[in-house]
Amino acid sequence: MKIFNTLTRKKEEFVPIEEGKVRMYVCGPTVYNYIHIGNARPMICFDTVRRYFEYKGYEVNYVSNFTDVDDKIIKAANEEGVSSEEIAERYIAECKKDMEGMNIKPATTHPQATKEIDGMIDMIETLEKKGNAYKAKDGTVYFRTRSFKPYGKLSHKNLDDLQAGHRDIKVTGDFKEDDFDFVLWKPKKEGEPFWKSPWCDGRPGWHIECSVMSKRYLGDKIDIHAGGEDLIFPHHENEIAQSEAANGVEFARYWMHNAFLNIDGVKMSKSLGNFKTVRGISEMYDLQVLRFFMLNAHYRSPLNFSADLMDSAKAGLERIKTAVEKLDGIKNDGEMTADEKDKLKIAESFTEKFETAMDDDFNTADAIAAIFEFVKFINVEVNDASTAAFAGSLNDSLHKLTDVLGLIVDKEEEILDSDIEALIAERQNARKEKNFARADEIRDELLSRGIVLEDTREGVKWKRA
Repeated sequence: MKIFNTLTRKKEEFVPIEEGKVRMYVCGPTVYNYIHIGNARPMICFDTVRRYFEYKGYEVNYVSNFTDVDDKIIKAANEEGVSSEEIAERYIAECKKDMEGMNIKPATTHPQATKEIDGMIDMIETLEKKGNAYKAKDGTVYFRTRSFKPYGKLSHKNLDDLQAGHRDIKVTGDFKEDDFDFVLWKPKKEGEPFWKSPWCDGRPGWHIECSVMSKRYLGDKIDIHAGGEDLIFPHHENEIAQSEAANGVEFARYWMHNAFLNIDGVKMSKSLGNFKTVRGISEMYDLQVLRFFMLNAHYRSPLNFSADLMDSAKAGLERIKTAVEKLDGIKNDGEMTADEKDKLKIAESFTEKFETAMDDDFNTADAIAAIFEFVKFINVEVNDASTAAFAGSLNDSLHKLTDVLGLIVDKEEEILDSDIEALIAERQNARKEKNFARADEIRDELLSRGIVLEDTREGVKWKRA
């Protein structure tokens, strides 16, 4: 199995630290609103990587955090007049709903930054004792970037070669020794959450959070660290510096980064009005379609989101589901014929093609191509006279491959209009009784089955996504 390592910029054979086990850390979202489809791409890509490792027999310790203290969270809390904790917990819950819709397996551990403050203070103290960190006059603690000689090895940036005004690298600060030093701990501001520390009442910098959560749940050295390519610098570069300076060992063997996602050929941004949340997408498509769409491109290739491409993905996923439905419909008893046994041997080639694609840096685009070849084979070779044993064996093989991609390919029985109306009536009654938890539960249940509700002055309207 080969992985493209951002650190070395080449594909390398995967060799785990501990035989048969994979320690993997993936940077998670900052929870101040519903997650957007840019957040969804690394979730889907690296969930698939995890699933393939498990398919190959590895035991995977998969850690993905929630950043639950941040300027954006504080801003959202102040705007609503609630606590930062309330905002974070609300959107962690909403994020988990979206992840479930995309069939993303829960991480082995989902740590939250605010619950790991003690570990962050410990690591900062270690860095301070080693001379890699210092306290400034205002109480801010900075990492002394030039004290870590290999700084820049991931992003391939050299501090000495940078121009004085290079804005994407220099971070201004009144009391810093060097413009390139970055924050480990910052003093509190009025109205912000804070924790006590040896330096001042305040909160951690962003970078130290992931270093500490990775160390606690995976150890000083991990197999794979992953995230979006926008995190390579400065976040992952700073993680390497502080982790390796504190722990004295290599931080991660392999670094994996997914490429950017654009909307109709343009970078996604709120100012352009093309900001797409996963929740919004779920009102137009089953989130399995979003997952399938994203896996049709290699994770390191830029991806363009558009309605046409999503419709194409929907049709492609439907082709696979129709093949599964066909196999499920074969009920003929009896042993497999000699001809069917020969055909099963041919079918094994599709699994081999799938594995070859996934072994080559998790090439899901080619893996899906192998699945489509398998589907074509099923459509040609399975008929009303086929045995259930033959169809069942093909079905098992197809499900094993689609499970690796996290695709749910069994068709759900469509919910009847009368059942929808009954659930809407129950929801209305729950709202009258102020049982908002049950009302939300019904709305989520209907949404998971492709039914979108819209509360209007004229009453509740619904449509099938």
